[in-house]
Amino acid sequence: MSQQATKTRPDFSTEPSFRGLGTPEAVENITSAKLFERLRLLWDDRRVIGKVTLTGLVLGAILAFLLPKQYQSTAQLMPPDTRSASATMLATLGAKAGSGLGAMAGDLLGSNSSGALFVGVLRSRTLEDRLVERFDLKKVYGERLEEDARSRLSNNTGVSEDHKSGIISIRVVDHDPGRAAALAEAHVEELNRLVSELSTSAAHRERIFLEERLKTVKQELDQASREFSQFASKNSAIDIPEQGKAMVEAAALLQGQMIAAESELKGLAEIYTANNVRVRSVQARVSELRRQLEKLNGYSAVGKDASVAIGNPDYPTIRELPLLGVTYADLLRRTKIQEAVYVTLTEQYELARVQEAKETPSVKVLDMASVPERKVFPPRLLIMVCGGLIGLAGAALAAIERRRWQQLDSRNPGKMLAHEVFHAVNAAMPWSPPNGSYTHAVTNRLWVRFAKPNPSGSRDEVMPSN
Repeated sequence: MSQQATKTRPDFSTEPSFRGLGTPEAVENITSAKLFERLRLLWDDRRVIGKVTLTGLVLGAILAFLLPKQYQSTAQLMPPDTRSASATMLATLGAKAGSGLGAMAGDLLGSNSSGALFVGVLRSRTLEDRLVERFDLKKVYGERLEEDARSRLSNNTGVSEDHKSGIISIRVVDHDPGRAAALAEAHVEELNRLVSELSTSAAHRERIFLEERLKTVKQELDQASREFSQFASKNSAIDIPEQGKAMVEAAALLQGQMIAAESELKGLAEIYTANNVRVRSVQARVSELRRQLEKLNGYSAVGKDASVAIGNPDYPTIRELPLLGVTYADLLRRTKIQEAVYVTLTEQYELARVQEAKETPSVKVLDMASVPERKVFPPRLLIMVCGGLIGLAGAALAAIERRRWQQLDSRNPGKMLAHEVFHAVNAAMPWSPPNGSYTHAVTNRLWVRFAKPNPSGSRDEVMPSN
């Protein structure tokens, strides 16, 4: 019945009554006629179109269920505000003065520097290489080269920054939900580690300088202390100023005692003889006092005008104190200077460490990465619908183009060329009779041997249709 309707339906495209009409009403009539003709054609082929559409739906469903599931885990970061209080106040005043001035103040003060820094580090090759090695992504992705694994990781990772709030979002897509969450969390950990390692703030440079300087000063202080202790131990120089004061006082006391003893000896010598016990006792005491005084002074009288220096095995003599005092004071001064420098640098070093901790941008996690429960790909229903729509559109287009092909004149150059190409290609196919070519004869023989024969025992021949 559909074939009869097709035969009796007029062909508006070739109808003479519609040719040469240029009025808008005629053009509208021709357009409406062509539209209804195509709708009629689609209605006649509705069964074929329905089958093709159903086939598209089935193929879309198969493709949707064959595609592997993908899960997405998201972590959100809130970058710190590294501006000082005065800079913040200036930015606030600029914002109140006007939107343009506020934006310019924000740009000059670097309000988004931390966010841009974090985004740049998250997209760096160093961070991606660490993640590839940490999770063995070459094996996970089935890649042989590390560059390919890094590229896959970059394609599966999305980093974005909200310019209004400054919140940074890290989205990682993976076939394993647990690995997706682990990768998102690892991005945060490696970001924090890299920012700490690559910090180039003024406090960081100051801390590095003070740390190196402290090592040098500590070595110099140890050397000065060692030299001072060796000198003091060798010369019994505990405290030269105090030792000198004590020795002068001791020498004066001995001198006074010796003068008193000598006076007593003179008085006894006028009364008693030299062999008297009291005279001899006082003489012995005077000699001992003189010996102690000479020992304290560091010399001993040999003759009337000559003297010989003697040494004190326990403490330096008064004669040695001036010479020892210069070296002692120099070593002590060096030790005190190095000690003062070391104490000052230690204080500054601790302050620089505190300041570096303040200036180094630290990662503040707003939302931790969690294990996703729902897949983000593939959208199965959408794929099925798209498959059905593609089948419907393809079947409809094929029906319309087939009708146009049938309506073409057999003497049309394009149609004649298409027939020639079809016959030439069909003649080269294995099911066609041999055309004299050795290759075609071999393929035809294989086709005849392995193709399924029809009930009559002969092979089907595919003939082109006009």
